[in-house]
Formats: sequence, C-alpha cells, structure tokens
Amino acid sequence: MVDFEMEENHSRHQTEGLSSKRLVVRRGRAFKVTLMFDGRLWEPSSQRLALQVSLGDMSAKMLVNFTDKWFDTDRWSARGYPGDLRRRSVPIHVFAPVRSSVGMYQMLVHIYGAQERRSFLVGTFVLLCNPWLEEDLVYMPNVLLDEYIKRDNGMVYMGTDVNVVPRPWSFGQYEPGVLEACLQLLQVSPQHLSNKHKDYVHRADPVYLSRVMCAMVNSSDDMGVLEGKWQGSYKDGVGPTEWSSSADILHRWLASKAKPVRYGQCWVFASVLCTVMRVLGIPSRVVTVFNAAHDTDGNVVVDEFYSTTGEKLSQTKDSIWNFHVWVECWMRRPDLGLGFDGWQVVDPTPQEKSAGMYRCGPCPVAAIRGRCLRTPYDAAFLYASVDADIVRMMVRSGRLVSKTTDSKCVGRAIFTKSVGSDAAEDLTESYKKSKIRGEQLMARCTMQSANLYDRSHPQAVSCLRSGTLPSPAEADGCSLDVSIAVDGEPTAGESIDLTVTLTNKLARHRVLVEHLNAQLKEFNCSPQKSFWKSHKEVSVPPFEVFTLQHSIPPSEYESFLSDDDIVKVSVVIKDVNTKERVLATQDFNISTPKISIQVEGGDTIQVKKEHTAVVSFTNTFTKGLSSAVLKVEGYGLLQGKQEARLGVLQPGEKMEKKVSIMASTKGTKMLNATLSHGGSSKVLSRSIHKVSITS
Repeated sequence: MVDFEMEENHSRHQTEGLSSKRLVVRRGRAFKVTLMFDGRLWEPSSQRLALQVSLGDMSAKMLVNFTDKWFDTDRWSARGYPGDLRRRSVPIHVFAPVRSSVGMYQMLVHIYGAQERRSFLVGTFVLLCNPWLEEDLVYMPNVLLDEYIKRDNGMVYMGTDVNVVPRPWSFGQYEPGVLEACLQLLQVSPQHLSNKHKDYVHRADPVYLSRVMCAMVNSSDDMGVLEGKWQGSYKDGVGPTEWSSSADILHRWLASKAKPVRYGQCWVFASVLCTVMRVLGIPSRVVTVFNAAHDTDGNVVVDEFYSTTGEKLSQTKDSIWNFHVWVECWMRRPDLGLGFDGWQVVDPTPQEKSAGMYRCGPCPVAAIRGRCLRTPYDAAFLYASVDADIVRMMVRSGRLVSKTTDSKCVGRAIFTKSVGSDAAEDLTESYKKSKIRGEQLMARCTMQSANLYDRSHPQAVSCLRSGTLPSPAEADGCSLDVSIAVDGEPTAGESIDLTVTLTNKLARHRVLVEHLNAQLKEFNCSPQKSFWKSHKEVSVPPFEVFTLQHSIPPSEYESFLSDDDIVKVSVVIKDVNTKERVLATQDFNISTPKISIQVEGGDTIQVKKEHTAVVSFTNTFTKGLSSAVLKVEGYGLLQGKQEARLGVLQPGEKMEKKVSIMASTKGTKMLNATLSHGGSSKVLSRSIHKVSITS
C-alpha cells in the first residue's frame, strides 16, 4: 500500500487544487511517498527495495537508497528513510529529472530477495512542467507566476481600437475534471496515435507541447476540443459569444468522448488554450491584436477594394479582423539560439495550416518584432498579423481608379491583462518598432539570406522591409488629405457623430464631392450592404483645413444592431475638376445598454451556500423591444439557463430576474446574462460578472 502524501506534495509543488483524486507534482523537484507493508512482505535486512515509474513504454527503475547520498539530478532516483520499520512504514523521496516528459505515470514497487522478486502496481501520478525551477525551460520569475500559472480568471479584450471592450473569462484550471481533459488531449492527439513512443519522448519539450495542444484546441484535423464557426446559425450548439468558461468547454469535450464542442471563435480558442497550458505548467496569457491582418498569400500585404462611393467590396481572401486573440506562452528557445527566449505566440484559431495541421507557433515575439520571418514557427504569418501594409484600391467597372498604402493601421494596439489587476497592459512596443533600413535588420536577424520587401512579387515572403518605399502622397501625387473620426464613444440609443477633415494642399479653390457611407460588419468579416449614406458638395479655399460634421440617428441602426456588431464608415472625396479621389475609413463598435448583475451581500460568496443574484435590464432605446428574453447562466453556479420573458419592453421600462446561485468548489466563476428581442438569436446586450468563491 502507498500513501502519496497529496496534501504535503501539492503544497510543495504548487499544484494545490488541480486534483483531489491523484498526486500532481512538478519535474525537477523531489516528492514524497510512504510505502506501508503488511506482515512480512518486506524484510529490510535481507531484501532490497526498488521503484519503477513508467510513461507508456518509457520506464525508469531506481533502487531506493537508504544512505545520506543525495539525488542524481540527471535521472530518476529515490532516497528512503528508515521510518517506522516496526509498523512497516517507509517514507521515500522520489526525484524526477527536470527534462522529464509530461503525463500520467504508473508507479511500481519491486522487492528483491536472494531467490525471489515481487512486484506491485501501487498507483499513478501526474508530472507537469516546473516554472518555479530555474533549470526548467519554462522557468519564470516567481513574482509573475501567480498571474500566469495560478490565476484562474482573466480578461479578454474585444471590440475595436476606438472602443475596447474588456470581457471577463474563467480559465477554471482548478475545476474537477479539467486536468483529466488536458491529459486526455495529449492521449488522443495525432502525434500520440501515430507514434506513442516518439510522442512520450518529445513531451519533455515545451515547444512540442505547445504545438500539439495548439492543434488540439481546434477540431479542424483531429479529435480537438472546439469546432469553429463564424457565420450563420448556432442553434445546433452554443454561440461563441455565450461562452465565459474554459472548464465548461473542456468538460463537454471530455464527457462526449472527444467529440468537438460547438462553437468557437478566436477568443474562445485562445482562452481554452491558455487554460490547457497553465495546467501543464507553461506560463501563458491571452493577447488581443486590434486590426489584425489575415495574409493568405504570404506577401505581407493586405489588399482592400472599395467602390468610388466608399463601399468596401469582397474581392480578396485577405482580410483585416477588428480584433484577433491568441496566446503567448513563456519558455526558453535553445533550438533557436540567443535572443529568442521569453514570450512565444501560439495561435489555435484554425486560419492557415502549419506543417500540414491547423496550428500556429510557437513563434518568439522577439522574432516578430525583429522581422525575422524565417524563424520557426510561422513568423511570416504572425508578422503580417501585426505589421502588414494595407493597400486600398478604389475600383469602378472593374478598373482601378486610385490606390493608397496604409502602413499604420494593422496592429494598432496589442493588449493583455496586467499583472495583478484587470487593467489592460499595452504590448504594442513588444511586437513593433519603427521601420529601419534593410541592412540593419539583416544584421539583427542574422539570416543567411533574405528577400527584401517587394510588391512586384506577390508570393515573396520577406525577412524585412527595405524602408525605401515612397509615402502614399509621394506615390500617388496626392494633393488632398482626408481623415474621418468618430466623436466620443458611440452608444446605442444615441446619434453617432462623425467628423470628416479635408486639407487642401493646392493654391486654388477646389470643388469637392463627398460620399460617406456606413456598413455593418462582424469583427472578422467583410461588411454588409450600406445602411446609411450621405452625399454633398463643398468648396474648399486654397491651403485650408475644412471639416464636415455628420450624425447617424439611432433610427438608422437600432432595429438590427447586436451586441458584437461593428460599423465601418468610409468616405471618398472627389475633386470635380481633376477627378482625383481620396479614401479614408474608420471602424468602431457601438456600446449597447448594459445588463446589471448584482449578488446580494457582495461578489464574494461561500462555497456550498445559497446566494441570490439580481439580473436586470432597462430599455434605453427610443422604441419598444418586442419578445424580449433575458437569459442567465453560470458554469459552476447555476444548473442550466434561467429566463425571463416579456412581450414588449417599452422605452424606459426595466425587466428583472432573480436567480439562486451556489458553488461547490472554490475559485472564480462567471455569471453570464444576455438580452435578445424580436425572436432573433442575435444578442442585443451581454454582461459577464465575476464571483469569487471562498471556503
């Protein structure tokens, strides 16, 4: 019989809460087990004791040393203490080398006598990476590990760079069954199923672990966790915006015996991967890139097409996502040499294949910032995501009318949650720096060869930009500057105010025609047909800065607005005499009325004690909302969904739902409330509320 001393080991190994059923320890640090023998099963004076640990067909056997000799840190070793031999109780410390593979191990006890050998399977234990140990490749200074390993909740940033929306998320690594789900992901990965021994050997490497798990979080080409969907109905699953907990998703996947959970989008994929990596012992955080480019042809350029009145057209596979969410994992990269340790981008959203599978990374943030685009893995694609140029082309009847280049829009802001608070930390400078000459960049990247950025070669994947391209004004002979700005924070139920600024660079009056339109779009898609337009003619004196004010009334958008919709406004200014056209665009999101969630007695509640939460919504629109439905759910707090329905919610009227909540485990959990109307599945408003559970 064996006592795995779980309480003591979990405390020493920083694994408290990950499992109540089995021992969970970290490599590179000894853990204690106590062997208890019945009767004369073991005779210390004449018999030797050995332990054996095995992971699949990998096995290590160690004689239990009862001397003062310390552990051999290069291999599995065991040191025994006399203990209470009369009671046959023998404490043993077992040491796992720092380069041991992650997984669930079996432990056997062997007793060797003069003429016999007996063996006993005594149980299993889980071995994880050890970010507290300096020799481990995932080592991180202790002051950061509470945030990037132990914290079970965080913030995901969404919306647009004009109006950033923080969204709470429960990573839930301490929820029962989450550890088991993460281990099962390893066992059903294509790498394991095709070659178990090779997979077990490589699990010692955090680069390999992150690459396997990145592919396994999406289900595009394996038995992964989440199926992605970006358009259409979500009635046969759960809409991506309805999730707020990784644990809920992982539990559903495990209970379904590895059938994909429907549905995910980028922030859901990233949040689940962050949970998995923290469970495995690899420091991780969720990162949002605003105005992220999806470069499909590898030329580090995104083409956009517009009509001569400013409507965006769908004529290219390249796209700009208003926001895109991925994960950064912390590790050293001895495979790449100096300068590439630290945060590595790992993106589980299935966009493009990497070595035949839908995965991306790990790629050093330092390689992206240094424009070292041949760095493994997927540096060129990730660099384009944060720093590609946008070439905007205006077309009429299939012919190119004008072309401009925007080198500032992509990756305009890159955010993650700050250490120890819910405030956003700006990571933009970690990914981007001012454009410098190719010779300097080549020295920085230390590449054998590199192709300079070249627009004439669409398939070129450059290591760096030459920095010699002309500015848009120089290239196009532009004599007119145009910009468009949103005034204030757009809020549902109120007019959206826009300012178009024109700068006449010529020494003569100009007659200009303005075409302004607004289109509704989702964060990663091309816009729909325009829902509002404006057209006017103005005269601008020489060298003058001229502004045009516009207002979109609520009646133009509130009938079809949903919580996650984004508006693209585009303006085209045309010189009547010269036919010169200049385009400017701006995307923004509209803040919808908030759902109020209040927990009676405060947001900290006791485990296994019933509490009441009051959820309410007030209609601030100018008209009534028909068939209003207020839904409340909360993984680990509520059983299923709770609803309140109202035929018509009149302007200024309030609807309310009281729910009883109770948690069975400690940690941070989320209450999620949504408001829909008109019989539509589109959500008008959404709120997520954090609740802290204490013993």
